[in-house]
Amino acid sequence: MPKAEVITIGTELLLGEIVDTNSAAIAKSLRAIGLNLFRTTTVGDNPKRIAQVIQESMARAQAVITTGGLGPTIDDPTREAVALALGRPLEFRPELWEQIQERFVHYGRTPPENNRRQAYLPQGALALENPVGTAPAFIVETERSTLVSLPGVPGEMRHLLETKVLPYLQRRLTLDGVIMTRLVRTAGAGESWLDERIQDLEHLSNPTVGLAAHPGRVDIRITSKASTLAQAQEMLSKVQATLEERLGQVIYGYDQDSLEGAVLAGLAKKHWSLAVVEVGLGATLAGALAPLGGPFSGGQVLPALDPEGLSRALAELRGELQAEVGLGVILQTSEGQNHFYALLETPDGREEKERTYGGASINARRWAASVALEWLRRRLS
Repeated sequence: MPKAEVITIGTELLLGEIVDTNSAAIAKSLRAIGLNLFRTTTVGDNPKRIAQVIQESMARAQAVITTGGLGPTIDDPTREAVALALGRPLEFRPELWEQIQERFVHYGRTPPENNRRQAYLPQGALALENPVGTAPAFIVETERSTLVSLPGVPGEMRHLLETKVLPYLQRRLTLDGVIMTRLVRTAGAGESWLDERIQDLEHLSNPTVGLAAHPGRVDIRITSKASTLAQAQEMLSKVQATLEERLGQVIYGYDQDSLEGAVLAGLAKKHWSLAVVEVGLGATLAGALAPLGGPFSGGQVLPALDPEGLSRALAELRGELQAEVGLGVILQTSEGQNHFYALLETPDGREEKERTYGGASINARRWAASVALEWLRRRLS
């Protein structure tokens, strides 16, 4: 089964100056054509280190995609690194230089002489004209592997990937499969609780099932591979149905669904609006709900309060906003433990909830927000 690896190139990535979005975009595109991505690597602008990473990746994978380092300056070393990795000289391509010059003329400019560097490719490479930028991409084939070097600019990378690279890889690697993924979103149950109920599914080879824990929430990822989209979908649906049967109400959504969105949907169904008071959470709850709008009327962040003070503050805010539902949360940290107290007021009555959290304090706010939202979601269902 063909394997792929991705190498992102740029010291600015290692320094955290820019966020790598290219790897995720490539991963999703490769999944769509049934090509398994096994590894991603980030390396700085050093030709020898890039060459070493390329050699290692090409020894493991049938397709290696690099992004970045194809610009005209000295610190754009991908061309040199590929030539070094493959033991091939760089050769000047007059037709590429003409394309680069024409692109600059189209922009009403004259190309600096250093752009001429972009017309050099490793010997034997297949050039990919870049109609949305000045940096030509290229493909180099060996007996074992195929190397594709794409620009680092996300728009240019995506255009070349979709229009030229994916069709090329499908032909080259004789790919006829489809990989599909679905996230089953859960809250109100821990990772170990879920594992006990679905561990037999986690041992499946196709589809595969895995858990990803977040503070107060756990995602279950189902991934299927088949020769057709319909077959992959059927495989996903069978496992999803089993999860729904075993887990029931702890599932709040799928794929792009959020717990905040599920809560607001439940409020909208009852034609209720929500007011929130937070103590010790910053604006974690309001910050997650406000962008979604709808039934969320507003929130208030207050300094330390006891439950009685929270009750008074919540009543005042509900009255001010004319909200049918009020949710108040207090998070207090003492001796390494986080104590959670929540108050929920709805037209159906008033409830209180208390819990403790012994996890990392950095996650306490998000955990408390998840617990409060899941509690409200259950009461709305």
